[in-house]
Amino acid sequence: MTADLTRPEIDAPEGPAPTDLEVVDVVVGDGEEAQPGATVTIHYLGAEYESGEEFDSSWSRGEPIEFPLARLIPGWQRGVPGMKVGGRRKLVVPPSLAYGPAGAGHRLSGKTLIFVIDLLGTR
Repeated sequence: MTADLTRPEIDAPEGPAPTDLEVVDVVVGDGEEAQPGATVTIHYLGAEYESGEEFDSSWSRGEPIEFPLARLIPGWQRGVPGMKVGGRRKLVVPPSLAYGPAGAGHRLSGKTLIFVIDLLGTR
């Protein structure tokens, strides 16, 4: 079952960035549950914690994306399993579970990231 979810908006966070992964179910799905190592079909939006500015979004491209969890950042590998199809989950991912410390070579290194993920399918 696919949820009829619209493009999410991320509210500006308050307070210091968390040092551990935060996982919040915004909408609990009622479909199949994503397992560790699954290939998932998702819509997502990513923003920087400090600025709240969006840096990437499948919504902006107009179509969901499919990828194996094993190829994603550790925050997604830990934060997506257990999610059910039709659900929306917010992850707040510290640098250690995202792109590493500042200077690690990625434009998002050293940044805490917020993702809103809609799970459309899993296999």
